[in-house]
Amino acid sequence: MTGAAGEPGTGDGFQTMWRELAGIGRHAASGGYRRHAWTPADADCRAWFRAQAAARGLAYETDRNGNQWAWLGDPAAGGAVVTGSHLDSVPDGGAFDGPLGVVSAFAALDALHARGARPRRPLGIVNFTDEEGARFGLACVGSRLAAGQLPAADARALTGADGVTLARAMERAGQDPDAIGPDPERLARIGAFVELHVEQGRALDLVGAPVGVASAIWPHGRWRFDFRGEANHAGTTRLEDRRDPMLTYATTVLAARKKARLAGALATFGKVAVEPNGVNAIASLVRGWLDSRAPDEDTLAAVVAAIEQAAAERGARDGVRVDVTRESFTPVVEFAHELRDRLAALLGAGAPVPVLPTGAGHDAGILSAAVPTAMLFVRNPTGVSHSPAEHAAEDDCAAGVSALADVWEGLACR
Repeated sequence: MTGAAGEPGTGDGFQTMWRELAGIGRHAASGGYRRHAWTPADADCRAWFRAQAAARGLAYETDRNGNQWAWLGDPAAGGAVVTGSHLDSVPDGGAFDGPLGVVSAFAALDALHARGARPRRPLGIVNFTDEEGARFGLACVGSRLAAGQLPAADARALTGADGVTLARAMERAGQDPDAIGPDPERLARIGAFVELHVEQGRALDLVGAPVGVASAIWPHGRWRFDFRGEANHAGTTRLEDRRDPMLTYATTVLAARKKARLAGALATFGKVAVEPNGVNAIASLVRGWLDSRAPDEDTLAAVVAAIEQAAAERGARDGVRVDVTRESFTPVVEFAHELRDRLAALLGAGAPVPVLPTGAGHDAGILSAAVPTAMLFVRNPTGVSHSPAEHAAEDDCAAGVSALADVWEGLACR
């Protein structure tokens, strides 16, 4: 992205920040990002956030859960209007998911200053830690801890594929894992949280709008399927004598697609681990992780139950035992209607702003149980996300910054 667009504060400053972040954690071979929580790439992103706060004279702090905050005005005064997102990524993820919201927040503050607007309420910018859950398998760890939705002991025990626990990773990064836990006092300072995010779909592109307002987040969760068979020699074991969990897994993947399609839902096996994982060995264990989402909780429960049943039926035929463990679940999130409607009114003076649901989870969804929350989406012309092909045009990013500045001006300066 090069060049400048939009009002003062949304062009050159945005581009400079974007370029500074662009190289951090980028994998040379894939072109995607590997900014996983409590790694050196994450530390570099956190240093960038702190430098942006210092450059603007903002008060900076890291909370007990490792989330970063930058404040204009005294947050203890209460009623703060906060925006931000996250800087970590999925494995080989795109540049926009998360960072667009953080960069736009600093750019929107610059735009607000250029307008001469004077906030009457504290303004805050936040970088929530470990939103994607790429390293430890659980999404939105920083916001879940702050909102009291994740017990501290459970969080400390989360373990990555490298065998390192979250507690150990935090210690190595200089953060005290014994301090993590609910942070109701900090959340009580917030009068409204508005997260800007690149759209993870094509709804805005299809209606020709650069910016939209979120209505709700679909309920979603992650389930681990353990398919247990019997290891054996691939070259000597008759097909009739095999207990091959790979067959049961493969059939379950196909069943997940069918059950989701029939219900108007989504179901994806996106991660798999195999033991002993040898080319000439029949597997003893195939472990697959299911991500499923639906417009409502009853539909989601029905889809997952149907997938479990399909797995069990095929497992009985293959001589394979199937065990299913729910690892996470987030119920449907209806964003605060009054705040959502006010945002739509603030941004829709010239033309109505699209209001649309999303199937993706966000920190805003976690905070919604404790704080009035809303979301803005910036157009993604291809709809591709969690991929290096993820994209938003310069003009649309500028429109997002201007919209965020409008929101801050409308909620905190009038």
